[in-house]
Amino acid sequence: MNDTSGLEILGLDRTQEAVYRSLLAGSAEGVEDLASRLGISTGDVGACLEHLLDMGLLQPSRDRSGTLRAVSPEIGFDIILHRHEAELLHRQRQISLGREIAARTVAALAREPGPADTEVGERLIGLDAIQRRLETLTRGLRGECLAIEPGGAQSQASLDAARPLDESALDRGVRFLTIYQDTARNDPATLAHARWINDRGGQVRTSPATPPRLIVFDRRTAIVPIDPSHTRKGALCTTAPGIVAALVALFEQTWENALPLDTDPRVDRDAEGLASAERSLLRLLAAGMTDEAASKRLGLSLRTVRRQMAALMERLDATSRFEAGLKAGRRGWL
Repeated sequence: MNDTSGLEILGLDRTQEAVYRSLLAGSAEGVEDLASRLGISTGDVGACLEHLLDMGLLQPSRDRSGTLRAVSPEIGFDIILHRHEAELLHRQRQISLGREIAARTVAALAREPGPADTEVGERLIGLDAIQRRLETLTRGLRGECLAIEPGGAQSQASLDAARPLDESALDRGVRFLTIYQDTARNDPATLAHARWINDRGGQVRTSPATPPRLIVFDRRTAIVPIDPSHTRKGALCTTAPGIVAALVALFEQTWENALPLDTDPRVDRDAEGLASAERSLLRLLAAGMTDEAASKRLGLSLRTVRRQMAALMERLDATSRFEAGLKAGRRGWL
């Protein structure tokens, strides 16, 4: 049953369509019933249910807690088409933005005086070059260091390399402000390092989603990765006032919405009863991100993102992500 059907254009193969039809007819009560009726394994049924839930064709049942109900085809297929339209619009915007960035990059490289330097800063190629520059800039710190560390758990090598530099600056009275991703709280080594910074007089906050990695020294010099998705490719060290000011503004905006380390993000909720992670998830999905992209951005598993979204949709009494976005906007959640 792995060949495709007429609904493959909507993202449904024959097995997924059969599971959906069976649930729509109300002819099966559970995974084992579905597997027996359709002649497939319970594992395949589970995978189909996850896919259908992600597509918005299934919703939590209000009559039987812990079970799923099928959304009507009229609403369900409209949900899928709306999502395809939103994803297409998002891709078009990304392509347009990519063209602009590419044009600016080509123009900058055309003016580039050498293989390692540009008019906006110095390219640091390799982890050793980055570490050497970090050591030099940290030794010269006098007032403040702003840092964003995305990606949840930090490598032990990075933590070990940072500690002596951080300790020296903290001992000199340098103001340290650091933002980690919420999921860093789940890693004992990263959490211990964050608490160590707090204990030494620095301040650490966490946020569900963070911008790419950055460090700003005394609001004069900044280091950012050349490619945020592949930090080993190197970094750019810049003193260009416009770029540094923009990075400082980005940090301050993120800091304002982040939670102090001693605040549990799972219980901290706003006036609407939303946890910061739930609000961030809504914003990402409303912006057109897929579940997979949102899970990477938030540092959460795909299963967790889907579970949180299903709960939010139930709370909003929405039958689709599109409807959830509209209702969340009307309530001021976005």
